[in-house]
Parts: sequence; C-alpha cells; structure tokens
Amino acid sequence: MIPITTEKGTFKVWTKRVGNNPTKKVLLLHGGPGMTHELYACVDGYFPQEEIEYIYYDQLGSYYSDKPDDLDLWTAERFVEEVEQVRIALNIDASNFYLLGQSWGGMLAMEYALKYQENLKGLIISNMMSSIPEYNAYAQNVLGPQMDPVIYKEIKALEDAEDFANPRYGELLFEHYYTEHVLRMPPNEWPEAVMRTLNHANNQVYVHMQGYSEFGVTGDATLKEWDVKERLKEIKVPTLVIGAQYDTMDPSHMEWMSKEVQNGRYLYCPNGSHLSQYDDQKTYFKGVINFINDVDTGAF
Repeated sequence: MIPITTEKGTFKVWTKRVGNNPTKKVLLLHGGPGMTHELYACVDGYFPQEEIEYIYYDQLGSYYSDKPDDLDLWTAERFVEEVEQVRIALNIDASNFYLLGQSWGGMLAMEYALKYQENLKGLIISNMMSSIPEYNAYAQNVLGPQMDPVIYKEIKALEDAEDFANPRYGELLFEHYYTEHVLRMPPNEWPEAVMRTLNHANNQVYVHMQGYSEFGVTGDATLKEWDVKERLKEIKVPTLVIGAQYDTMDPSHMEWMSKEVQNGRYLYCPNGSHLSQYDDQKTYFKGVINFINDVDTGAF
C-alpha cells in the first residue's frame, strides 16, 4: 500500500510486484477510470517466462485501494501526480521503467509521458486514441451505424431519455456492442478476471469521468474535451501504440499516433477488440514483449 498525498489528504493505493528484473519493470495502468488491475490477470501467462518484472496497481478510487468520496479527486492531472508518487515509492526510473496503459490507462500514460517522460524507459499506449472528440465521432459515426438499425435506434432512444438504469440498456449494449467491440467472446466465456473487474468497478469515478453512455465520453468532468494530438510529437521516449481491428477506438488513428511520436512503433491486433490482451492474446503479448526486449537491448 503506497501513500498518495493530495490536496484532499493522504490516501493509500494498492500495488503488487511480480518478479525481479533490474532493467525491465512494467507498471500497469488499468482502464476505467474506476476499474481494477484484474484486467491484466492474463499478464501472468506471459511476462514471468520472459523474466519481465511487472507491478499490478489499483489507482485511487479503485477496488483494492482507498476509495474517498470526493469528486474533486477525479481529474487526469491528479492521477498523473499519483502515478509519479507510485513510481518514486517503487524506486523505478529511466533505467528500467516501462509504463503500459490501456484505454483510460493509455490516456493517463500519455499525460504522464507529456509531463514526466524523463523518468521513462519505454511507453506502451494500448487501445486509446489521443483525442476524445475524435473517439466520440468514431463511436457515433462509424461503430453505431454498423449495428442493427433497430437495435441502435433503441439504444439511442434510451440514451436520449437518460434512462441508463434501465436493465434493457445494459442488456442491449452487452449483447450487441460489448461482445463486438470490447471483448469478442460469448458472454458466458468472458474470463473470470474480467467479470471480477466489472463487479469491482467504482461507478462514482467511472460515471463522473467517462459518463453513462458507451458511445463516447459524456461525463461531467473535462475529459470529454481531452485532446493531445498536437502534443504527441513532444514524446521522445520509445513508444509502442497498440490498435485492434474491432476496437471501440479507431485503429487507423492509433497507427497515426505511432508515427507522430518521435520514436514509435505500431502493433496491430487483427482479431482483437478493446481488450485485445484477451481476444488477440498471442499477437498482443508477442508485440509487447518484443518491444520491451528491443528497447532493453538497444535494438529498437
């Protein structure tokens, strides 16, 4: 448990270190916001055999960490400072520190790199675009219309009525959207770790920052205007950007991101969706491991 100092007091966040490698230490930033480290349980099947050290971490507000009831804490800027405090406590630095963030964690990883990249050895941005307005446009103009028009119309009607608590809303999304674009497996085959994450989610954090709708970010926070497209060129550290064919995020945008940063590489998961570490697992981890090893040996 690592103490985190904020303007609202000191809280503790949960971490768990697995393995020991002096030059390859990967801090895992989960999505959400408000989900948990459990989204990365599959890492156990890949990193240990490569002798890559990794650190599970529940961000403040997430299940295994403290969960203060204060909306002022849920900002990207404060989360960046939290990550920096975690880094210092773990005693990792540019000689060994790889940051892997997926979805919201990828946004947080970009923000961290834009402020603290001198502390990084490598950056991995997984399944996250660099612009929320462009993500919203992709969800509403591309993914939504791909759905059965009758189903999409019903979903949009429920959203327009802000009837998000209606069981029908969740049922439609899970059957027609999640299994197409979040995790491409039948609902009864979703990994236990993913279901545990969903059960452990902190909805206060998630709804405040992300919003209720799954067709883009609609939260009360400033996240819906977030856009760092023009700043990607400031990132000098070796960077891997991961996109997937069926993702909620536009894979062509993420390929473009890999060319905007100064030292980028793109990993494409042809069978993957938003959680491509599960539904295109071999492609995902082969690419991540190759990137870490190439940066470590100087071959990148």
